[in-house]
Amino acid sequence: MTETDALYAVSPLDGRYDGRTAPLSPYASEAALMRARVRVEVEYLIALADLEATPLEFDLDERTHLRGLYQHFAEEDAQLIKKLETEGHAEFEATNHDVKAVEYFVRHRLPDDGDASAWIHFGLTSEDVNNLAHRLLVRDAVDEVLLPALYDVRDTLAEMAREYRDLPMLARTHGQPATPTTFGKEMAVYAARLARATGRIRRATDDLRGKLGGASGTYAAHHAAYPDVEWQAFARAFVEDGLDLEFEPLTTQVNPCDDLAALFDAVRGANTVLLDLDLDVWLYVSDRYLGQEAVEGETGSSTMPHKVNPIDFENSEGNLSKANSDLTFLADYVTTSRLQRDLSDSTVKRNIGGAFAHCLIGYGKTASGLSKVVPNEQVMREDLENTPEIIGEAVQTILRREGQADAYERVKAVTRGKDVTLADFRELFDDLEVDEDVREELNALTPAGYTGVASDLVDDLE
Repeated sequence: MTETDALYAVSPLDGRYDGRTAPLSPYASEAALMRARVRVEVEYLIALADLEATPLEFDLDERTHLRGLYQHFAEEDAQLIKKLETEGHAEFEATNHDVKAVEYFVRHRLPDDGDASAWIHFGLTSEDVNNLAHRLLVRDAVDEVLLPALYDVRDTLAEMAREYRDLPMLARTHGQPATPTTFGKEMAVYAARLARATGRIRRATDDLRGKLGGASGTYAAHHAAYPDVEWQAFARAFVEDGLDLEFEPLTTQVNPCDDLAALFDAVRGANTVLLDLDLDVWLYVSDRYLGQEAVEGETGSSTMPHKVNPIDFENSEGNLSKANSDLTFLADYVTTSRLQRDLSDSTVKRNIGGAFAHCLIGYGKTASGLSKVVPNEQVMREDLENTPEIIGEAVQTILRREGQADAYERVKAVTRGKDVTLADFRELFDDLEVDEDVREELNALTPAGYTGVASDLVDDLE
């Protein structure tokens, strides 16, 4: 798309964000769907030739030629298929049917010395081709584009976790000062969550399932033509061995799509982790716990020249929220169909690429934002020093250990809702009836030192 075209695009995915969404084009475009359909039709035709029951035969050169139809699929091929659908071409009338146009394309490009046209799309319904084509594209889009982008964010978080594992930071629960943590440990939490989320996505792509059962899922046309062929076994081998998908034996005309719904839910889960991260990092920037590197030539505000805004995290938040809305809709919609088939899911599935595109933009923006933030150790330590009441938890827990049942109440009376200093704690410690070594233990407590084993927890990252 040219710069001028981008300015007139209806969707920002093909306009403003065209450069960011381009990696999905080989898997989410109309041409990509055409190519995947050609692949299914060609491989099915070759599989039929391998059946003893059919008179169909292809030598090595013919098989190479046929597979070249999708392996070397080019722009002119996509244009021809579109022409076959909308205008017709040579001996073919316009089909007004996108899958039939693919069938005619394969017929048009058959080897010169073979007459296999009658066997193209033999016994199939369009959904047999479409359900397989969509899953091939979805699997590759996730494996080749989305997961690598998520792995990059996960790796960045893991690096930050290890680098800042010992940097103490005031934690906040309910937005209020709470037991300190370390910045590295907090990044490790997100790295671990994202690792689990990507694992769920990986398992969901491995479980994508294909069907090849004909118009009502009964193999009726196949069985009528060749009743002695074990068509279920043929279909399983074709789906599993030929296309490396799992086989779905029980379907209507429509593949139930529970597998796609599970994948969309898994991707949405990863997005939710990043949304949580975006919100937290935004707040850390707001609290000045994180500084941002200014980008040369970038304007932060149209009126306030000094501003460096956390725009990457805000952009990611918006795109991932949109993606999750789309993914929820897709997961809910594709798993329903009136009786054995209705066509409403066809247009809906064309929007899978849009949902993935918003994911990809979000992942890139989160990664970009993380590359620009730097922890502000001085601000973090000052905040800890100015919030000495947070050692109250440690104090009352140690006193409980020493058998003082009213420990919580005594500390609460000194700290809750009050401006407290370490001197106030020391006054309390002086009044306690405890052994001197316990008093020394209490006096040694500091906000910055009260991080437990936060640093060691980073080692739990795989």
